[in-house]
Amino acid sequence: MSAENAYAIETVALTKVFPDWWGRAKVVAVDGLDLQIGYNEIYGFLGPNGSGKTTTIKMILNLLRPTKGHAFVLGGMCDDPDISSRVGYLPEESYLYRYLTARETLDFYGRIFGLPREVRKERIETLLEMVGLTGMGNRPVGTFSKGMARRIGLAQALINDPDLLILDEPTAGMDPMGTRQMKDLFVELARRGKTILLCSHLLADVEDICDRIGILYGGTMQVEGAVRELLQHQDQTEIRTGRLSAAALAKIHAIAKEEGYNCDVHKPVDKLESYFINIVNQALEQKQVTSGAGAGTGITGFLAARPIVRTESLLDQLVTARVDATASKAETATKTEHVVPTPSPQTDKTLLDKLATARPAAEPKTEKIQPHQQEAPKPVETVKKDILEGLMERKNKADGRTEATQSDNDNEGRHA
Repeated sequence: MSAENAYAIETVALTKVFPDWWGRAKVVAVDGLDLQIGYNEIYGFLGPNGSGKTTTIKMILNLLRPTKGHAFVLGGMCDDPDISSRVGYLPEESYLYRYLTARETLDFYGRIFGLPREVRKERIETLLEMVGLTGMGNRPVGTFSKGMARRIGLAQALINDPDLLILDEPTAGMDPMGTRQMKDLFVELARRGKTILLCSHLLADVEDICDRIGILYGGTMQVEGAVRELLQHQDQTEIRTGRLSAAALAKIHAIAKEEGYNCDVHKPVDKLESYFINIVNQALEQKQVTSGAGAGTGITGFLAARPIVRTESLLDQLVTARVDATASKAETATKTEHVVPTPSPQTDKTLLDKLATARPAAEPKTEKIQPHQQEAPKPVETVKKDILEGLMERKNKADGRTEATQSDNDNEGRHA
């Protein structure tokens, strides 16, 4: 780990090799990656599909164990609860419970971080306004479009007010208006003290907001540096002025020709994104009704404050509270062993009165039987004997009827 905790994210020779069935090295996803991201920086992590971006993020978050090397986050390891509670993560796919509403989703993640009920309620409303979903807080997230699901996913990544925000394709599926709002939001979050690791295939978004970028290919870093320095053409000069006359343009062409260069003069063109946003803003100013996501309010509420230096982590508070509670119980037990309370006579009398009053009420009511009405129970042997005699009598009667019937039949046969 670097001295004096100078980096929000640092990897040292980070390597991940996925083996085959027999344990042999098959795919080298990340190969000896050395990455250093400073605090309050927006870092663009770029590369084609399969270059190792998501694998690196998972190792940084301790979701994957590296084959070699180490990854440090905010001066420690992300498996430390004190560190992980200061990290917000938006994965490439929004894994949300589709039957929960937007408010219930944010409340669920707030409970995971142990936020009090009042804090959760305040932050939920602030985040819904910030991402433009105020009017859809009671809709199930399963009915959201992909862009709206990314908005609520970003809100859940900010519910714990993290110091480090790791975003994997945060604007995928968003409309241009929402994309512009999210980019402005990221810039403001970084200005207010948060560090952002942004992984995206939308290079125009990365170019607009990132301080530095790194391009990964084949698991190794190909190039890294400030965006402006990497994109700037050192052998060309661009001049922008107001509208010039034909005579002025002719002089400029003549000067450039004297210097030995060709001069390309053209009128500037807006980006399609800017043109689109201007059209949508005009519709918003006219207060036209829409059933989709609205405009975000920007940084407000708890996110507007500067980051607070946490002197004691949540885990430390829980351990301290548990120790205090255990000590209190032990102290109480010790006092109970040495001091035997002497009950007062008045207390004992009151308790006896209550018991005496409650006992008759609890006894079941039974009907009294007069002595002359009571019948002595018959012995079990007598009962069995009576039953046996009854059965024998029934059998004898049946046998008698059978014999009589047989005699009658014999007589009839003789007469015949």
